[in-house]
Amino acid sequence: MKLSIIIPVFNESDSILTLAKEISSIVFKERLSTEIIFIDDGSTDKSWDIIKKSSKKHNKYLMVRGISFGVNYGKSAALNEGFIHAQGKVVITMDGDLQDDPKEIPSFYDAICIDNFDLVSGWKKKRNDPLSKTIPTKLYNWVTRLFSGISLHDFNCGFKAYRLDVVKNIIVSGEMHRYIPLLVKHKGYDKIGEMIVNHRSRKYGKSKYGIERFSNGFLDLLTIAFLNKFGKRPMHIFGFLGIISFLVGFGISFYLAYAKLFYEQYNMTDRPIFYFSLLCMIIGSQLFLTGFLAEMIIRKRKDNNDSIMEKIGF
Repeated sequence: MKLSIIIPVFNESDSILTLAKEISSIVFKERLSTEIIFIDDGSTDKSWDIIKKSSKKHNKYLMVRGISFGVNYGKSAALNEGFIHAQGKVVITMDGDLQDDPKEIPSFYDAICIDNFDLVSGWKKKRNDPLSKTIPTKLYNWVTRLFSGISLHDFNCGFKAYRLDVVKNIIVSGEMHRYIPLLVKHKGYDKIGEMIVNHRSRKYGKSKYGIERFSNGFLDLLTIAFLNKFGKRPMHIFGFLGIISFLVGFGISFYLAYAKLFYEQYNMTDRPIFYFSLLCMIIGSQLFLTGFLAEMIIRKRKDNNDSIMEKIGF
């Protein structure tokens, strides 16, 4: 299998057949053995029925597969499940709303196989979206470049290509699909490129994303930055903060006890700072224990996904 194309869909019943036909035409022309993996993320329309019908129309170069979630878990969960099942030498992700142009697929494939990139991200230089979406996107791309040191113009573009081993070594959760290049970089894959792609106007429906995705996106960026630095050894941060807090509280208590014993000017409990010192020691102890618990959880953690209700073609 040369190519796996992962397409998360949520209520995209009007687009699925058209997209599958466009991809089929491209891969047949390029002679690329391809699997399309549609991930139905809890759609409430007829998306899953259409995917099941599409899965029966295999040809020499194309196989259509599908995975259905019982409820809407989000794009990250859908992509992660697609990565688990992908078999192609090159893995491409794209949206199911027809705004990503399948004619770009051969260029993505060559960028991985010939130019030897680990990841190639699409750049929608000319976006056919309203200003309410494009302006915040530019702001987030600027902040992400600042945090990550990765020179990409469009981190959030869903049209990307990867080597198979790259997707097998990352876990995408929460809303972190926006920051897959960061996850890839922190796994040691640093050959990350960018390619300008055609962004088509939306033909059916409307965007599924609201304004809350921007606040969630910033929090996810902070989460990734924290986990990449301390995720494997949480005791390094929680233990350090716990020790500092405990020592501050202990130092204050020692000072108050010394003043009481040698100067007898006041009772320790008459001063508010005494209670502050107790609070610091309690918080310090809790942070230290949190670090221990986090270390134990990491050692026993298993990544399971029992949310799949149905599969086709696996």
